[in-house]
Amino acid sequence: MRLSVRSAQIFTAKHASRALMQRDCARLSLFSPAKAAIFGEKERQIMTRPVVGIIGNTDMLNGTYPAYTGGRMNAEAVAEVSHCMPLLIPAHPNFVSVDELMETCDGFLFTGGRPNVHPEEYGEEETEAHGAFDRCRDAITLPLIRACVEAGQPFFGICRGFQEVNVAMGGTLYPEIRDLPGRMNHRMPPDGSLEEKFALRHPVRLSKGGMFEKLFGTDEVMTNTLHGQGIKRPGARIVIEGYAPDGTPEAIYVKDAPGFAMAVQWHPEYRAGEDPVSRPLFEAFGVAVRDFAEARRGRVSEVA
Repeated sequence: MRLSVRSAQIFTAKHASRALMQRDCARLSLFSPAKAAIFGEKERQIMTRPVVGIIGNTDMLNGTYPAYTGGRMNAEAVAEVSHCMPLLIPAHPNFVSVDELMETCDGFLFTGGRPNVHPEEYGEEETEAHGAFDRCRDAITLPLIRACVEAGQPFFGICRGFQEVNVAMGGTLYPEIRDLPGRMNHRMPPDGSLEEKFALRHPVRLSKGGMFEKLFGTDEVMTNTLHGQGIKRPGARIVIEGYAPDGTPEAIYVKDAPGFAMAVQWHPEYRAGEDPVSRPLFEAFGVAVRDFAEARRGRVSEVA
C-alpha cells in the first residue's frame, strides 16, 4: 500500500497519538496484559481495588453533545493516590439509584463543577446570582450523602461536593461570596494556564487539635481557590474546621459519622500526588475506602 506524503503524516501522527495514549493508560492500569499473564485468577481477586464512584457533572461537549464528565484529575487522584478504582457515575436518577450506587461502590468522590446546587434544595428562591444548575445531580448526590453518613460509607467532597455535603445536612449557601462585605473573590482567574488557575492563592486556618490539623500536621495550609458560592449556614452535624482569611468556610466534616465524611472547598485533585496538602487527603480517603471494602467483604463471606 502506497501513501501520499500527507496521508503518511496523518497516519504517523494518529499512531503516535494512540501509542502515547496506550502508554499513559498502561501506566495507570493495575493489570496490563503482561501482568494478567503472570497472575492467576485468585491473585487478581485478591488485588482487586475498591471502587470509588466519581460523581461528576452533565456537560455539553462543543456546545451540542451531552456528556457526563468527572475530570481526569479526579480519576488520577483516586487511582494513583487513594489507590482505588475510579468509576465515573452518570448522576441522573433515570440511570442510577442511591441503593445501586452504594452496593456497587465502596466510596464516593463528589467533585467540583460549574453547575450549582439549586437553592430550592435549601429553601431559597432562584436568582440570577445562583448561576447554572444540575438538578439531576442534586437528585442523586443529596440523598446519597445522607445515606452514606448513616451507613458509614466513605465520601470526600470537593468544591461543589463540599457545598452538597452542607446542603444534604440541612445547611444553606451564599450564591456569590465576592458580593459579601469584606469577602475576597474566590473565583479562579478567567484566563491563563492550568498552573495559573490552580495556583495557591490563600491560607486556610485550621482548628487546633481538629481532624484536619491532625491529618496535615499543621494548623495552616495554602490552597487554591476556584469557587463562587460558599457556606452560609452550616447544616446539622456539620463541623467547620477551616477558614479562609475572610471568614469563608473551607474545610468541614460530618460530626459522629461512622465513616470518612470530609469535604474541602478548594481543589486538592490538582497534582494530588505532589502537593503536600492534597496527598494526605486522598491517602486518608483511600485508607477509609479500603477498610470499608474489606469489612463489607468480610460480612458477605460470613453470610455465605
